[in-house]
Amino acid sequence: MKYVILGAGAAGITAARTLRKGRKEDSILIISTDDRVHSRCMLHKYLSHERDEKELNFVPEDFFCENNIEWMPGCTAVKLDTSSKELVLDNGQQISYDKLLIATGAESFIPPVGKLREASNVFGLRHLRDARAIDKKAEVSSKIAIIGSGLVGLDAACGLMEQGKQVTVIEMADQILPIQLDEKGAKEYQKRFENAGCRFYLGRKAQDTLCDEKGEVTRLLLDNGEEIPCDMVIVAAGVRPGTVGMDGEGIRIDRGIQVDKYLQTDVLGVYAAGDVTGLSGIWPNAMKQGETAALNMMGSEVAYTDTFAVKNTINFFGLASLCVGVIKPEEKDVVIAREDARNYKRILLRDGKVAGVLLQGDISHAGIWQYLIKNQIPIASIEKDIFELNFSDFYGIQENGEFVWKVS
Repeated sequence: MKYVILGAGAAGITAARTLRKGRKEDSILIISTDDRVHSRCMLHKYLSHERDEKELNFVPEDFFCENNIEWMPGCTAVKLDTSSKELVLDNGQQISYDKLLIATGAESFIPPVGKLREASNVFGLRHLRDARAIDKKAEVSSKIAIIGSGLVGLDAACGLMEQGKQVTVIEMADQILPIQLDEKGAKEYQKRFENAGCRFYLGRKAQDTLCDEKGEVTRLLLDNGEEIPCDMVIVAAGVRPGTVGMDGEGIRIDRGIQVDKYLQTDVLGVYAAGDVTGLSGIWPNAMKQGETAALNMMGSEVAYTDTFAVKNTINFFGLASLCVGVIKPEEKDVVIAREDARNYKRILLRDGKVAGVLLQGDISHAGIWQYLIKNQIPIASIEKDIFELNFSDFYGIQENGEFVWKVS
């Protein structure tokens, strides 16, 4: 059996490791555009020069040799022929497979604003090659504009501010971290960033660009007429699944490669995992998807079920936050909040069940909230202070062949 994996990120590497544990003698080949295995979550540490390329690696240096896994770095699959079970690479090479895992991740989305897509000093930040290009340009740049204030944008801001750069962040929402946090939680981080020298333009969009004779963006024009001078632009305003070339016969693509609960596409023997699927794209989920896909590639029937909630852990300037599930309330939702000098807690209830939680400051003992959200346990009958709930308030039983949590 020949297993081929596209992508050497969290999903791809975990899948390869899982396959090797279960298939000692089979052929395993990883093909990746990246020439180094690296954690994209740590790219800002590269920008701040806290870590070098080797220190971004999340597997041992001898991982491929030790596990008898062939790796083709710096190669990109540009065509998938599912009928003949063959891939065509950008170097013209043809690769056959028996079973295939597509774990190509996602790419930065550069909006069609002015010359953002053409200018040589505009970058996304998803891969080590992006961080390398940004770091090189930063050597001759002092003013840096970042479009987008999500985790990637603020990570980039932190890394470059560590180098003493003047950073300006433009965000179309009225707050930073609009997907992860509510307004109050976001304000706490905004204060810390501003105290460190970062400038924010909230509720604003980049509408156009001004370029010099070299074709580099020198000013961003905002929708209110203001101009932001810059030597470099980083766009962190969204991603698109890396599906280019993966539209082989039978592969459905709709905001990502569509898969069933076993992470198999509509084509027998072709699986997908990680950001390319559009499923919850955080690092632990990508690893779980890679493991699940690999188990099913070997003949198991293991369903992937961790789609219940998005979980993010945030830590800037010593302030930690954890958010799980729904953050933005709907009309009938109930929001309960509590705060003191050091902590902020916020729970969102929907139909008598916990749908989302935000913890800022002390984020310990968060496991109970993840279980409540995942298992959708009604808590309306509990008279206890909701912020004092713990696992002893619930018990699990077998019901109709399934494990179910109940209120004690």
